[in-house]
Amino acid sequence: MYDVVIIGGGPAGLAAGIYAARGGLKTIICEEKVFGGQIVMSYEVENYPGFPKGISGMELMDNFIKQAERFGVEMNYDGVKSIEDEGKTKCVTLSNDTKLTTKTIIIAAGASPNKLNCPGEKKFTGRGVSYCATCDGAFFRGKPVAVIGGGDSALEEALYLANLASKVYIIHRRDQLRAVKILQDRAFENKKIEFIFNHVVKEIQGDKFVNGILIENVKTGELSRVEVDGVFIYVGLTPNTEFVSDIIKLDEEGYIITNERMETNIPGIFAAGDIRVTPLRQVLTAASDGAIAASCAQKYIEMKC
Repeated sequence: MYDVVIIGGGPAGLAAGIYAARGGLKTIICEEKVFGGQIVMSYEVENYPGFPKGISGMELMDNFIKQAERFGVEMNYDGVKSIEDEGKTKCVTLSNDTKLTTKTIIIAAGASPNKLNCPGEKKFTGRGVSYCATCDGAFFRGKPVAVIGGGDSALEEALYLANLASKVYIIHRRDQLRAVKILQDRAFENKKIEFIFNHVVKEIQGDKFVNGILIENVKTGELSRVEVDGVFIYVGLTPNTEFVSDIIKLDEEGYIITNERMETNIPGIFAAGDIRVTPLRQVLTAASDGAIAASCAQKYIEMKC
């Protein structure tokens, strides 16, 4: 019997694990992909307090992991198929059909990058199409690439790629960016970066590998081709809530609805981080969510279990 099963090993899940285990709770984190979450793919995190010169996402999350292990958090590398509410206890079924009995659950499974769902995207994934500039950028040293999107992630990765690629085209469907001003200023000042506004990708083209993209002007319908060797896609996220959608209340976009205590509609089940309805999705806010969820889970156990 666990006191808390945490689903997801990103910033929210790891912070929850640190707080729960440090508070004396028997804690396990289940993460089927990479402990640390999507932030491990970030070349540099500039806005996490305590690191005035910035820190790589990988290093920051490695510190989270070491701290969680220090307090005795059990790390599990299986995915979660389903969760069940059994009143005073809950059941978590893993991808290998192992069942974990627990007093509380913290859902911190995050969100996954959206796809363009255009011709060529699936075919060329791993052969020119990528969702991680830090992972794959070095393959495109001295070559032209395209970054699809207009938010913080798109511009952060475009700036990183500008250190490697010969040219970076930022393709955005609107005429204004959504990224914060400091990133916009840096991107506009970078001579290697060229913006193509009011365009969407219709097709990713190539032979064995990507050699270009077909884009459409959303205002005129005019088609044109941009020759690139790499395509990096940053067009938002989809919450990883499919495995709980049958029992946990979600909003219209699939995010978990919680109160300020990170409580869901089911007593004893909490949610934290990018997976829940929140006005800001950052490492700092995810870690805060995790700390609150763990603290409230401990209070729930003291009062109810």
